[in-house]
Amino acid sequence: MAIDADYRTALEDLIKVQRQLSDDGVAAALEKSKRGGHLWMFFEQPVLARDARIYIYHLAAKLDVQVKGTGLSEGIEIFPKQDELRADEFGNAIRAPLGVHRGARESRGWRYWFYGADYSLGDQLAYLNGLPKMKEDHLRRMIDGKTLPQEFAQRARRVERPKYFEPKQEEFRILDYVTVRRQAGRNWVARCPSCAAAGHDKSGDNLAISVEEPRKYCCWAGCTKEMIRAALGRPIPERRLA
Repeated sequence: MAIDADYRTALEDLIKVQRQLSDDGVAAALEKSKRGGHLWMFFEQPVLARDARIYIYHLAAKLDVQVKGTGLSEGIEIFPKQDELRADEFGNAIRAPLGVHRGARESRGWRYWFYGADYSLGDQLAYLNGLPKMKEDHLRRMIDGKTLPQEFAQRARRVERPKYFEPKQEEFRILDYVTVRRQAGRNWVARCPSCAAAGHDKSGDNLAISVEEPRKYCCWAGCTKEMIRAALGRPIPERRLA
């Protein structure tokens, strides 16, 4: 599982959690990210997502580390976020360990490294392979008598439906023209119309649309809004200067 933090005191909180995990006999690897970091825990065999999340929720409460959600705008995010999924569903996405960043233009193509080894793939993989993996019986001992905190219990199953805020008459709405495939973190994921027109985006996941503000959208492959609107037959009107 992973803990994501991207706010001002993110690294401070992640290091605090990492130290407590170590005190609990759990090895965790801290990875850099654009605005904070990711803290990864690895298990010897598959475990229930619910059990792993119960452990981290209670550990965060013990350390007074905020967990994002239930009205909090900042705090750590715990992945996976769902207890279970149907066969046709996807959970919230997070960049895999040592994965290449596909997000903001200034960091697209960058690889973020773990703090525990030299910055080469060989050294990083050796570091990760050498980490002790948490056993399921150890996890069960750590959560014995604990349950999922009530404030998070209702957020572990379904994602919200796309919505617009303060709609304006005749405004362009990207969600009227594309089919949302899944939610990935703070974004809806869909096929980019411009990429599709060029015969690309076969996987249908190049377009990201903000969940909180669907007027904001971008193509990870680099298509501009002008290109996307043109592909949909709704070009952006030219501004007339007086």
